[in-house]
Amino acid sequence: MTDTEKNINVHFFTLVSSLQVAAWQQMGKIASPITGKVERNLDQARASIDMLSMLSEKTKGNLDDEEEKLLSRMLYELRMNYLDESQKPPDETADKKETPTESGDSEAEKPTQAEGEADKKDDADA
Repeated sequence: MTDTEKNINVHFFTLVSSLQVAAWQQMGKIASPITGKVERNLDQARASIDMLSMLSEKTKGNLDDEEEKLLSRMLYELRMNYLDESQKPPDETADKKETPTESGDSEAEKPTQAEGEADKKDDADA
């Protein structure tokens, strides 16, 4: 731990770091420690960045120099990365879901042609 980090209140550091990590995860920059997957939700990322920004505004004049620099640096990095992510196309895999057919059956549940003909033959024999 550097001298600068020693001067930062541990509770303040934990709070802003948790919001920063959440924003990184929500931008799809790092994997979720819970699911192990990289997921992208820019609306949630924007909310996390906005909370850090609000915290910066509300604490203005009450932070020491190291805390102010830490928060300013976090916000700058998050905003630049958010801008970069927002200009990328949406993740196509999130939009692709199995769509049921008109009857409500998925393709996997539809009988094959041979099964359908066998059913017709059984019906005719009965």
